[in-house]
Amino acid sequence: MHAAIVTGVSRGLGEALAAALLARSAYVLGVGRRSSAKLAGPRYRFVECDLARPAAIAAAVLPALRELAGLQLSAVTLVNNAAVATPLGLAGQLDIAAADEAFATNVTAPLALTDLFLRSFDASLERRVLNISSGAAQTAIAGSAVYCMSKAALEMLTKAIAADHGEPHFRCIALRPGIFETGMQALLRAQDPETFPSAALFRGFKDSGALKDPEAVAGRIVERLIAGPVEHGRVYDHTEL
Repeated sequence: MHAAIVTGVSRGLGEALAAALLARSAYVLGVGRRSSAKLAGPRYRFVECDLARPAAIAAAVLPALRELAGLQLSAVTLVNNAAVATPLGLAGQLDIAAADEAFATNVTAPLALTDLFLRSFDASLERRVLNISSGAAQTAIAGSAVYCMSKAALEMLTKAIAADHGEPHFRCIALRPGIFETGMQALLRAQDPETFPSAALFRGFKDSGALKDPEAVAGRIVERLIAGPVEHGRVYDHTEL
């Protein structure tokens, strides 16, 4: 019996991942500010939690993790999917308070959840952490310094967790899932090029038909990186799905 904790399930890839896991009869715990009505069912539970406030995550999430740990599980996976793309803009024009919240959501929250995950589930279980990264971790995007930096940090967190924990039944990996249609994509292509010079890049993705369907991407992620064998500490690319 498999269980999964998925952050950012209100829409986009998080919602699609939760749905794909439920379709495989997994128990799913959604975590974030909002849930999705599409996920309602006996094997789904949602915990409301503002990931931009990492110090409050334990109080909100730990009781639900303990409930999951009390089930007769064979495997459990944490998917750190939630992320924000804002603040956008060129260096010299940034809202630093918003940047601080973005790092909390994109980096500190995954660290806090991974810490709680490792505390909550016994090492005898098949345990896996999947961090959803981005090509922005490797390639700078003009006007998106905060997002690029946070995704690079998430990939280093993946490698650091792998260095910390070498138990035979534990794997921590990251994925750069490629480009697909999400609210984040819509936000980026709607920006004013004066403040976000990369807006044309994202409009081009849409106009050229390059954006994949989130449900299709989620299905491949579940099959390849959650249900299948993976290499501990590795950052996977969308071409490997």
